[in-house]
Amino acid sequence: MMGLSALIRRNSKLYFKDKGMFFTSLITPLILLVLYGTFLSNVYENTFRDALAAAGAVASDKLIGGCVGGELVSSLLAVSCVTVAFCSNLLMVQDKITGSRRDLTITPVKPGTLALSYYLATLLSTLLICFTATAVCLGYLAYVGWYLSAGDVACLLLDVVLLTLFGTALSSCVNFPLSTNGQASAVGTIISAGYGFICGAYMPISQFSDGLQKVISFLPGTYGTSLLRNHAMRGVFAEMKAQGFPAEVVEAIRDSVDCNLYFFGNRVSLSAMYLILCGSVAVLIAAYVLINVLHGKRKP
Repeated sequence: MMGLSALIRRNSKLYFKDKGMFFTSLITPLILLVLYGTFLSNVYENTFRDALAAAGAVASDKLIGGCVGGELVSSLLAVSCVTVAFCSNLLMVQDKITGSRRDLTITPVKPGTLALSYYLATLLSTLLICFTATAVCLGYLAYVGWYLSAGDVACLLLDVVLLTLFGTALSSCVNFPLSTNGQASAVGTIISAGYGFICGAYMPISQFSDGLQKVISFLPGTYGTSLLRNHAMRGVFAEMKAQGFPAEVVEAIRDSVDCNLYFFGNRVSLSAMYLILCGSVAVLIAAYVLINVLHGKRKP
């Protein structure tokens, strides 16, 4: 255990010492919040207003702001927990490039211990950034329309932790075979550009074709996004019901923003979403450690 803790400290110090890597990871969520608030908020707001007008319901600006803000915040956090993990996990690639990993493997450190040290150091770094992003997002919700309870905030933080665990495990498996800066940049670009779409952050899955919805329903990140949606917007939906909005209108909105997810026509419960996400994290971590152990055995 002493070897593991020493490696975690070493990896964390190197990450924060690289100011470029750290600040790039830190400003990514803030840039996304500005972009979402600038370009997507009006689109979401008009969509909600049109849907309510078609149902004969009228909502206050604060309620609309809370609804739009909840969707934007959940989208941002769903993307950041994964994409920031890929940025934070570049130290594993840098150690290969500089030869530091080869030096570490010469020592008595076991391959599994080395693998966990990279994972845990990346997890700590990513959590720090994602919790900072969450605090900024909560401030944004307080400005546009606050309907969260203490329980909702606690659940949001739990969702961030689980998605960060998932993002770190996924980035560890994907980044492990990379050995050049070019490869790392290419993978980071692909993940940054594509993950938001396949997890339902940029566009609700309900707007995709039936075939694509079925394919995406197999991806764990989809359920992480839905968990964030449910907890960021629960208070808004409760307020809609309290103001006398028809139940079918509220349920239709929940469907449209992916608070309700369906697996081949069957609605997925929140407990099932948690089980899927936790199970995926366990499988990915086990696969990552196994890859490292097998790779270590192949070395002369």
